[in-house]
Amino acid sequence: SDNTLSATFFLTGIPGMEDSHIWIAISFCVMYLVALAGNTSLILVIVTSNTLHEPMYLFLCLLSLTDLALGSTTVPKTLAILWLHAGEISFNGCLAQMFCVHSVYALESSVLLAMAFDRYVAICKPLRYTTILNHGVIGRISFLGLFRSITVVSPFIFLLKRLPYCGHRVMAHTYCEHMGIARLACASITVNVVYGLTVALLAMGLDSILIAISYGFILHAVFHLPSHDARHKALSTCGSHLGVILVFYIPAFFSFLTHRFGRHRVPKHVHIFLANLYVLVPPVLNPIIYGARTKEIRGQLLRMLRLRKDLV
Repeated sequence: SDNTLSATFFLTGIPGMEDSHIWIAISFCVMYLVALAGNTSLILVIVTSNTLHEPMYLFLCLLSLTDLALGSTTVPKTLAILWLHAGEISFNGCLAQMFCVHSVYALESSVLLAMAFDRYVAICKPLRYTTILNHGVIGRISFLGLFRSITVVSPFIFLLKRLPYCGHRVMAHTYCEHMGIARLACASITVNVVYGLTVALLAMGLDSILIAISYGFILHAVFHLPSHDARHKALSTCGSHLGVILVFYIPAFFSFLTHRFGRHRVPKHVHIFLANLYVLVPPVLNPIIYGARTKEIRGQLLRMLRLRKDLV
């Protein structure tokens, strides 16, 4: 209805933890700044060094871009709510934020799948690596990921716009997400629940199954590698990638499952706190896991810093 579209929603932050809002905001702010610095430097290192224009690093660059988007769609508003009590957000602004959060999240899932495919080709089909993963293919994979995330998340907007809200405007959360908005409606939200589940299973669920399958092949191949060194090298790049995957999927699945099944068992503040961690933790840890564990990136970063020092 028209009055909903011009309505203002209020985000309250983390209910029951109002006394610690300032401290929570400080830690979120620090994490966000670390994420900004880490991902920006990763992108700079990869873009500026020709030696790192391989598929693995190009996907990593894409991962950093999605991480920057993931943090930036939620954290600034979250800090405004926790620090300045600036919880008002227009209905359309809320839908826009919800759209960005979910589509960037789905995109990050497809980037992780692409990275698993990249490791699979590198380890299981090493001689055909450059022909299989040429720049055209990387471009198409990236475009497909973007197209998929926009396509599956767009219906959320229409599903939320058709609901009546009867003056329920206060959302106990730090950012707008699909089920959070839907629960304010004073009508049946079965369609939203079913479609939300479907998207989660088709996007995240399918991606994580495909990633697991590709890792099955990868590990099988790694343990059949002749030299100990080759095995060690393959396991270490896969190790950092697996770390990134776990950091991304575990909080997401936990949050998703508590939303669907444990709503009355899991305290609300725990749930909302987790929802913040799953948009903050991957952007903070990904550059650290990859930057610290990848010799080439470490080397380039040190070289860049040394150059800066010489110029100064």
